Amino acid sequence: MSIAKSVAGLFRMNDDAWKRHANPWSVWTRFAAIPAMLLAIWSRTWIGWWSLVPIAAVIIWLFVNPSVFPPVGPDSWAARGIYGERAWVRHGNQVPPDHQRIMRLLVAVGLCGFALIAWGLVALQVWPTAFGTTLVILTQLWRIDRFGWLWERLTH
Repeated sequence: MSIAKSVAGLFRMNDDAWKRHANPWSVWTRFAAIPAMLLAIWSRTWIGWWSLVPIAAVIIWLFVNPSVFPPVGPDSWAARGIYGERAWVRHGNQVPPDHQRIMRLLVAVGLCGFALIAWGLVALQVWPTAFGTTLVILTQLWRIDRFGWLWERLTH
C-alpha cells in the first residue's frame, strides 16, 4: 500500500469524505492551520506545557476537517485539485510520468521546507521557520494545481 493510500485511510477518506474535502473551505482552512500550528508550537516558550492544548486542537481540526464541510463537485480550482489528488491516490500506477516526476520533486522540496520549519521551531529561529513555511505552502499550492491538471487530463 502506498503512503498516499495509508494517509487517506487514516483520515477515513471514502467517496463522501473526498467530496467534502474538495470544498474550498476545507482546503483553505487546512492552509490556515499551518500558521496556527506554528504559533501553537512556538507558544511553548510562553505557556510551557499548556502549549499542548492548542497543538492538540490543531491536530484534531486537521483530522476532522475533510469531513465537516458540505460536499462539492469539481467546480473550483481547489476542488479540482482535491479530485485530482483522489485520482492520484486511487490510480497512482496510471498517472502519467510527467505528473509523477513533478510530484516527487514537489514532495522533496516540501520535505526540505518541513525540515527548515522543524529546525526553526526547535531553535526558536524566525528565518528558517518562515522560509520553511513558505516552501511548504508554495509546494502545496503547486501540488494542488498539478492535481487539478491531472483531474482535467483524466476526465477530458
